[in-house]
Amino acid sequence: MFNWIIKKIVGSKNQRELRRMQPIVRRINEIEQGLAGLSDDELRAKTRAWQEELKGIQDLTAVKARLDEILPEAFALVKHAARRLTERKHQFTVCDQPVTWAMIHFDVQLIGGMVLHSGRISEMATGEGKTLVATAPMYLNALAGRGAHLVTVNDYLSRRDAEWMGQLYGFLGLTTGIIQHDQPPEIRRAQYEADITYGTNAEFGFDYLRDNGMATSRDQQVQRGYFFAIVDEVDSILIDEARTPLIISGPSTVSTHQYDRFKPLVEQLVRKQNLLCNRLATDAKELYDAGKRDEAGRAMFKLKLGQPRSKALARMMEDTDMRRLIDKAELEFYKDTEGKAALVALKEELYFTIEERQHDADLTQLGRDFLNPDDPDAFVLPDLLTEFADIDNDAKLSGPEKVQKKAQRQQYCDNQAERIHNISQLLKAYCLYERDVEYVVEENKVVIVDTYTGRKMPGRRWSDGLHQAVEAKEGVQIDRETQTLATITIQNYFRLYARLSGMTGTAETEANEFHDIYGLDVNVIPTNRPVKRIDENDRIYKTRREKYNAVIDAIKGAHAKGQPVLVGTASVESSELLGRMLKREKIPHTVLNAKYHMQEAEIVSRAGLKGAVTISTNMAGRGTDIKLGEGVNEAGGLYVIGTERHESRRIDRQLRGRCARQGDPGMSRFYVSFEDDLMRNFGAADRMTKIMETFGLKEGEELEHPWLNKSVETAQKRVEQRNYMIRRRTLEFDDVMNQQREVVYGYRQEVMDSETPRDLIFEVISEIVPKKVADFLGDTEGEEPDNVGLLNWVNTTFPLGLSAEKAALESRSVEENGQWLVGVIKDAYEKKASMEHPEALKGLERYIILNAVDRLWQEHLYAMDGLREAVYLRAFAQKDPLVEYKNEAFAMFSELMDNIKGEVLTNLFRSTTNLQAFEMLLRSLPQNLLQADVPGLTDPAEPRPPQQAAAPAPAQAAPAPPQHIELAIKRELPKAGRNDPCPCGSGKKYKNCCGRTA
Repeated sequence: MFNWIIKKIVGSKNQRELRRMQPIVRRINEIEQGLAGLSDDELRAKTRAWQEELKGIQDLTAVKARLDEILPEAFALVKHAARRLTERKHQFTVCDQPVTWAMIHFDVQLIGGMVLHSGRISEMATGEGKTLVATAPMYLNALAGRGAHLVTVNDYLSRRDAEWMGQLYGFLGLTTGIIQHDQPPEIRRAQYEADITYGTNAEFGFDYLRDNGMATSRDQQVQRGYFFAIVDEVDSILIDEARTPLIISGPSTVSTHQYDRFKPLVEQLVRKQNLLCNRLATDAKELYDAGKRDEAGRAMFKLKLGQPRSKALARMMEDTDMRRLIDKAELEFYKDTEGKAALVALKEELYFTIEERQHDADLTQLGRDFLNPDDPDAFVLPDLLTEFADIDNDAKLSGPEKVQKKAQRQQYCDNQAERIHNISQLLKAYCLYERDVEYVVEENKVVIVDTYTGRKMPGRRWSDGLHQAVEAKEGVQIDRETQTLATITIQNYFRLYARLSGMTGTAETEANEFHDIYGLDVNVIPTNRPVKRIDENDRIYKTRREKYNAVIDAIKGAHAKGQPVLVGTASVESSELLGRMLKREKIPHTVLNAKYHMQEAEIVSRAGLKGAVTISTNMAGRGTDIKLGEGVNEAGGLYVIGTERHESRRIDRQLRGRCARQGDPGMSRFYVSFEDDLMRNFGAADRMTKIMETFGLKEGEELEHPWLNKSVETAQKRVEQRNYMIRRRTLEFDDVMNQQREVVYGYRQEVMDSETPRDLIFEVISEIVPKKVADFLGDTEGEEPDNVGLLNWVNTTFPLGLSAEKAALESRSVEENGQWLVGVIKDAYEKKASMEHPEALKGLERYIILNAVDRLWQEHLYAMDGLREAVYLRAFAQKDPLVEYKNEAFAMFSELMDNIKGEVLTNLFRSTTNLQAFEMLLRSLPQNLLQADVPGLTDPAEPRPPQQAAAPAPAQAAPAPPQHIELAIKRELPKAGRNDPCPCGSGKKYKNCCGRTA
């Protein structure tokens, strides 16, 4: 009560912030009026003057402070430029369509621009001109010369807005760039060099990954920094798309899937389940008619477990009494331990169970027996630890036989795991992923449909083999597995920007998430004119059939009086069903869904014409205004109908906001049924059953009350909270990867920027070699120094050919040996470098480091994916998976960095700028090293020249002076560390077994 009184007196935080900006708006308008006497060139001269001034300021904080100081004058300049373009009726083309400039900033748009400049989110209703709002802060921040990015949801909007608003920027002397899909690197670099750059979040994110994870020189990088960004439809990008990280993947080297092999088996299994569920539905009806209520309730609940989307079950749920019996049966199973045991037994009577809420399907023993009747262990993974221990203790087996048997059991385990995984993913594909709902099929490919925007997402693939399973189900080409090459979450990419802001029509409901994850506050900007939209109460029906009939009746009524109707659906399937129903009623209409993506803007722009009927999968983030046609105001404006409530309240608000723009009339209403996914999974079915009983709802009757609206919104809040937890958990895990990514990408950038990459190589030598020396010669656990092991490592890594006599390791301390070896290796490398092409040598040295970083980083990403999936099992041991993940990830990363440096040393003398000249040099070298001189070699082998040419060089080069480089003779031995278990299977450490005599 006290807070309410205080808020009434001093206003909310948002109201206070808006009042604070009013004097600045008045100042902007005053300055703008004074610019009328200046010529166009004088206006552009102001831009150049600010650019020169800001170019001389290096400190980022000082740059931001100066931008704040010139804000009123800069905003006034942008507004005045818009006024001149309007007065001159400036004509130009946008996306090949003629356009005349007719926009001048309103005061509320200036307020929205100030909010964006300050690094916050500006919530402005649909039709308030957010595209124009962004121009003032984009112009202001572009003056700093560090790049200003505007992020949109698709390529069309990027191109449209850049060509449209680029007229204003160009008038003021700034350049505009557009990032589009499939642009080559040189064009992308030119677009980023522009003062202002438009593009999609995916293009910006993937360019970051390519620049930092795949480019091998500065010339291959396209981006130039992360100073300022405005995200259009910020809720769609930073929240809806943030559940899925950006991943650049490449085909894996080996394809091991067996989806096409197991597809017929899984199809048979699904058919068997369908037949079983049909029998269950018949039995449940007979039991109910016979008065056996408990048995009937149990049978219906069993049907719900096996086929939750069954039409027979949906008809039963229409009956209040049957719905109550199902709820009662479910409660009986979950109330105590005995009931849960009975539930497990009930599930085993099905071939598999489906959990819609968790989006999962699980085989039962009956299903496993059907798939493999002759092999009871077909779905059992062997206990490798126990088996390996038994093999080690088997005295009948020799060392090599033990290694071979272990490899066979490992291979068997891998095959079993792959088989189980393939069948599990196929089952999900058949039971949970519907065509024209989650995906569409076109050009022999499965294309995912975004559940929030209804847009197709070409190039995106479900992970973990699920996409291949869906491809097998649809009978299209099954693409090979992919391996992650680089990845980052949306959250961590946008955190790179020094100042981030966003604009949308619906952000207030997610204000807490924006603040917690991105540090962004939300300001709600008032509309330029009062909103006249009428939001009617939801109408709730028992079945989808009744709901759709009511929707058709509403469309017919509005169409008869010439009122345009926009119908929002949740899936392609629903939009096409409504389209068929309207066709039967002979009502002309247009369908906009994921199948007609190219005509999207044109279809939406005509939705406000008199008598128009438009059906759309989703209007969130469409970005195209719907302007009313002649005579529509008198008919009541645009009528927006939602055929079901979305999981997110924001999407519903987006749909409502499509009508009544800039003071136009309009109305909206949602139609809901108890069979909708939201109501079934999160709508508290028992409460809905009581409502049906209370009101005695009959066929075709509806419920309508503000209290019911609240009940539906409660269900939506549950889903929003669940999705927020998923996103936050994703971010917590990726924060671990992000710290590692920053180190690796920072090191790559240092290598690419370095003018003397040899210094970085020598740093690696100086760090790793003394560590190795200490490892072999240090006094560990009271053991003797392993001189032979050290010489083995040195001679197989570097072409030094050191013998025990020549090395004389006993004559120096551990530290002195380390420094001596560092000097010898550097001298050897200097000799090798002297025969390389000088102009190509730096490129070779960079390549040696980057190749090691990239290859091992990709392997590390694969290992981290596996760790992330496996670590959740530790929750059963009462351990926090996140803490376990952090600990394991730190150890793996430490090992990664050591391995990268080890790989650099391994490749140092195995790469050359001129293979032919290098081979000739090697053949001319004196081979004065005998096999017996090198410890650890038992078989004669011929010296092999390097086989890896890393950089181009001229065809002919001056012959290098002969150098005396002694070459080591390579040997083939199992890769084992000094303290690792010996590969022979003795159980001893390698250094105390075969390593001592190797």
